[in-house]
Amino acid sequence: MGEYVIKLPDVGEGVAEAELVEWNVKIGDMVREDTVLAAVMTDKATVEIPSPVDGEILWLGAEIGDTVAIGSPIVRLKVAGEGNTGAETAAAPKPPVNDDRKSQSAIAQAKPEPASQAARPEPVAAAKPAAASSPKPVSGAIQRGAPRAEGERPLASPAVRLRAKEAGIDLRQVGGSGPAGRIGHEDLDAFIQRGPQTGKTSGLVRNDAIEEIKIVGLRRKIAEKMKLAKSRIPHITYVEEVDVTALEELRANLNKEKRTDRPKLTLLPFLMRAMVRAIAEQPQLNALFDDEVGIVHQYGGVHIGIAAQTSGGLVVPVVKHVEARDLWDCGAEVNRLAEAAKAGTATREELSGSTITITSLGAMGGVVTTPVINHPEVAIVGVNKMMIRPMWDGSQFVPRKMMNLSSSFDHRVIDGWDAAIFVQRIKALLETPALIFVEG
Repeated sequence: MGEYVIKLPDVGEGVAEAELVEWNVKIGDMVREDTVLAAVMTDKATVEIPSPVDGEILWLGAEIGDTVAIGSPIVRLKVAGEGNTGAETAAAPKPPVNDDRKSQSAIAQAKPEPASQAARPEPVAAAKPAAASSPKPVSGAIQRGAPRAEGERPLASPAVRLRAKEAGIDLRQVGGSGPAGRIGHEDLDAFIQRGPQTGKTSGLVRNDAIEEIKIVGLRRKIAEKMKLAKSRIPHITYVEEVDVTALEELRANLNKEKRTDRPKLTLLPFLMRAMVRAIAEQPQLNALFDDEVGIVHQYGGVHIGIAAQTSGGLVVPVVKHVEARDLWDCGAEVNRLAEAAKAGTATREELSGSTITITSLGAMGGVVTTPVINHPEVAIVGVNKMMIRPMWDGSQFVPRKMMNLSSSFDHRVIDGWDAAIFVQRIKALLETPALIFVEG
């Protein structure tokens, strides 16, 4: 038998390290060739690490959330044959195997530990916080028997009953630690110490548990990106309401033409095409700002990121070159990227390269939001939920479908006036959707 060391492979061009986000095996597991051992993440793309050989897991070299350098050992396997450790590796001291019972026994004899500390989690297991300890009686005894049913007489000595009566305590609400639930003075002390709220009969139970959740993987990437954006970009948010009644009528009519070569249209393709038209008049909005060197990179191609919620968190797949796509092509690409993002199969290329972003919470979009700019972009357009509201047409109130756009801009390079012009142009195009199809 020999040992086989698996090192973190190159997971992408120019990537020097990756974050370990999942272990699919544990020490002692038998694995076959191509069994997925772990998953690592870089630039929001998750890569699975398969086993190249059959064997038994001896050692795992990182914990969930650790950043591992490319080429670093991450797994040791016991395999048939000589393995791949070589003379130099074999001479080096091996990392401890967590399930080595002899080693654990020797450590336990050398340094006894309390029972609560004897079993420790393996260093590679996902961190699971210990449950908060329940409040204990002063005496340390186990209480039981409270609250009691109406009419049930608690067991207690006359001295305990007198003391409870003088303190105004209903003994039916006091747990007893004695035989058959008998209440002693120490039980009364514990009840008084915990406070009167424990005597309520509503069935509500106080919960003092505190769960510690380590921020790893995609959620940590999101946290880092949001911190960077809010700490370095002075945001200005501009909100405007848009009458989308005509747009919704047009969309419904276009969707009635059920064609296999055309997807069902949502609001997004119309907004994307309107943004292309508005950016043509204000190209400075379609840019990335490198604030470390003070250079704005203004792009000709409009690459719109579509913020999408997944089970793992927020990702931003990118529709490239929207200026060269028609309404249905935009819709088809949005659908394709959204499905890939939710399935976790979107590539690094599909999740990067945006020059401006749309964020929408659909029906949960609220009345107003304050979107955070996708650094290093300079603008983001937020879509709020659509509502039917009474609007004055000059002679009467009429029902109209209204929707707010909440858009944020980098105030270092985009003035409030320019932001307002940009949003007003989009508003005009959405309220008169035929203009979206007019060339020039």
